[in-house]
Amino acid sequence: MIKRESFRRGRRFIILVPVVLTTLFLFLGDRIVRYTSTNEFCNACHVHPHAEESWKKSTHYDNKSGIYVQCAECHLPPPGDINYLLAKAKHGSKDVYGWIFKDPESINWEAKRTVEKAVDFVYDESCTKCHQNLFPMQLSQDGQQAHLYYNQNQDDLSCLNCHLHVGHYSEIAQKGIEFGTADDTDREVFTEPAVVETFGDFTEQIPGTPIAFDMVAIPGGTFTMGSPPDEPYRNDDEGPQVEVQISPFLMGRIEVSWEEFIAFYESTAAEGRQDNIYATNLGEVDAITGPTPPWGLPDQGWGMGSRPAITMTWHAAETYTKWLSAMTGKSYRLPTEAEWEYAARGGTTGPYFFEGDPRKFSSDRFLNRIFGPDTAVINSYVIYSENSQSRTQPPGTVWPNPFGLENMLGNVYEFCSDWYAPDAYSQYQAGQVVVDPTGPGSGTERVIRGGSFTSDAGDVRVAARSHTRHQAWQMTDPQIPKSEWWFTDTREVGFRVVMDWDPDN
Repeated sequence: MIKRESFRRGRRFIILVPVVLTTLFLFLGDRIVRYTSTNEFCNACHVHPHAEESWKKSTHYDNKSGIYVQCAECHLPPPGDINYLLAKAKHGSKDVYGWIFKDPESINWEAKRTVEKAVDFVYDESCTKCHQNLFPMQLSQDGQQAHLYYNQNQDDLSCLNCHLHVGHYSEIAQKGIEFGTADDTDREVFTEPAVVETFGDFTEQIPGTPIAFDMVAIPGGTFTMGSPPDEPYRNDDEGPQVEVQISPFLMGRIEVSWEEFIAFYESTAAEGRQDNIYATNLGEVDAITGPTPPWGLPDQGWGMGSRPAITMTWHAAETYTKWLSAMTGKSYRLPTEAEWEYAARGGTTGPYFFEGDPRKFSSDRFLNRIFGPDTAVINSYVIYSENSQSRTQPPGTVWPNPFGLENMLGNVYEFCSDWYAPDAYSQYQAGQVVVDPTGPGSGTERVIRGGSFTSDAGDVRVAARSHTRHQAWQMTDPQIPKSEWWFTDTREVGFRVVMDWDPDN
């Protein structure tokens, strides 16, 4: 009997031990999960300015309703299922790695405040858990249109597409803009365009405005378009290489600036008009329709002035050149892809118009991720991911190419007139010199060249090609139909103009 009773007690003990340990583990685990989701714990690691200071200034902290939104309420999915724990594990491991191996002072925190980055650590389901009614009484008409559009496209959109800056205070979001009003105080207004009688550099003047810009004479010549098969980071659409002959032309020294584009906007657009209403105050250019007001901040809050104009569509850029031609009496247009590459090379033949190996410059290379890329040379000529501070830069930041053109590589992609085709070069007859090619006869997207301020060094090579993504770049636009003038989902594309030269003129 004694042995049997001891056996029973031992068996109960064996059963109770895992139960007690499991209960203790669950209790402590719950306490740990709760504690590691508190603001105090989050702020112990996240020492950057966005973590506490800007959060407490935002509309999510002690707002009109007296509500405090905690860190984990946005940066984790709602608790209650395995997704919550998986997200905690994912973000926690990244935080621990960053806390051990990274210097917070060296991190570009502004670069993290983009939709592309933020969607990785802000959850739509957390937004909609709090904001259950997307159509409150005080919602504006534009807001109702945008929220209805969001409901219809939740698989492709994030709340952050429109509400990126609400969780943390942003001066960009607060200041707002009065788009389309240039500061022309105490500036001379030109009455006539520049007179050009010989082929050479000149400064154009836009009549009726104080705006002037420099044009650079590009001598004609022959060059090899595309990249050789052994060029680092080469893509298939960069070949086969083609011998191309280019006639003389002139090209803008810099990309079309905001002040230039706003002059066009002021002259051809009217607040609230429909796209079929024409300008009536420009005499000869009455038939040119200008852009409708943009949806959002077209300059991203970075400033306008001499910075390159961005977020407009290819159609808007093309229309700008028609307006400029009508205003000046000259033949302005977008460059062909061949003209663009010829001008960007400036008579050189390497991956860049300056000396250097893309493998040493690229941040995507494994060894460069550990030891850092070589930026000494490229930083002097290109605004790209390593030196851009995650935004466009004004002229004069980097050195020009051999033709005297600034920012041909980096800063913003530039529209070309050509339709894009991955096999465009193979359509030319092998072994023949192609004269002034204009690309495929039709297509769905346009060529863009040069890379941007977000590009890696491998993507700002002279031969690197890319193209518009019209539908994706208008995903956030809730208007029906979508604007033909503005992109809402890209900030990397601008353009520069070229001018035809007639030697018999």
